[in-house]
Amino acid sequence: MSDFDAEYALFLDELELCGVREGEVVAVVSQGETLYERASAVLKAAEQLGAAAVHVRLPEPSADRALSTAAAGATLGVTRLDDNPAAIEALKRADLVVDLVFLLFSKEQFAIREAGARMLSCIEPAETLQRLRPTRDLRRRCEVAVELVEQAETMRITNAAGTDLVYRLGTYPVFTTYGFTDTPGRWDHYPGGLVYTGGSDDGVDGRLVIDTGDIVFPFKAYVTEPIELTIAAGRIEDIRGGLQADLMRDYMEGFNDPRAYGISHIGWGLNEKARWSSLAIDQAGMGMESRLFYGNVLFSSGPNQELGGTNDTDCHLDIPMRRCSVFLDDRPVVVDGDIVIDDMRADQVVQA
Repeated sequence: MSDFDAEYALFLDELELCGVREGEVVAVVSQGETLYERASAVLKAAEQLGAAAVHVRLPEPSADRALSTAAAGATLGVTRLDDNPAAIEALKRADLVVDLVFLLFSKEQFAIREAGARMLSCIEPAETLQRLRPTRDLRRRCEVAVELVEQAETMRITNAAGTDLVYRLGTYPVFTTYGFTDTPGRWDHYPGGLVYTGGSDDGVDGRLVIDTGDIVFPFKAYVTEPIELTIAAGRIEDIRGGLQADLMRDYMEGFNDPRAYGISHIGWGLNEKARWSSLAIDQAGMGMESRLFYGNVLFSSGPNQELGGTNDTDCHLDIPMRRCSVFLDDRPVVVDGDIVIDDMRADQVVQA
């Protein structure tokens, strides 16, 4: 089977999970030559299901624009759609938008979803997509997690390295990704398997110790020595440790933006197929698999507009952490990296 045929078969199943049916409009947004064959496979799958298929293919950024964007450090949420209202209007009229550009954090994706289009981001390598194909049971387990978080007033994170961090909940909604979307206006990411929310803007306090083996994005690096963050009233107040702590501190200072130190989302992974070691093997794509592995706690700082907040800083850290415990109003839901709620547990798990 050719690579194209494999992706076509994959997306035929994926679009069925997304509820694509005859008479709907499926739009694919891509850029230049990037993932062009995948775009073609999605379009063919959409037509096979009786949907109208539209390809919005954006040009590559000009050299001047690419350089100015990189120099400003403003790559988060910046897309070629921002100066292309015709393309935005075309995407607004779709029922499902398959995003091969990564529009998350952009004002354009908010406008498209507010028009009612459901959106699926899908930029990871084909091998990852095949191995982490979503299931309805993953959705069920993620939705169990959502219900538990929605009922809680606090979330407490601990680990053996000294983490003790408390989030005051209730300000922001609870979200989940499970790898497909069949609800108008809803965003998801393939692969998925994560539940997350945010604490109140001034309601995150305590100590976070990023331990050996945890991962720091956007560095795409495994931590080799502990990094200690002191957090008060929803802000990172201090970063201590060795070389990697110095690198984190210098990176954040480089944005010259006090909002960079705000706390964003918090949650845990539920994808039993995802591997903690995946980043060491293949650093292609966004490294989403490393954010999804079963029982990890995903700590994030910086922008929170995807939660409904107002912090749109360009400085964003995602930190998947192993062997943590999560308590919702003192009820344990994750203990030392293991899911302990029966309805959230998976049968076969790749242990980190």
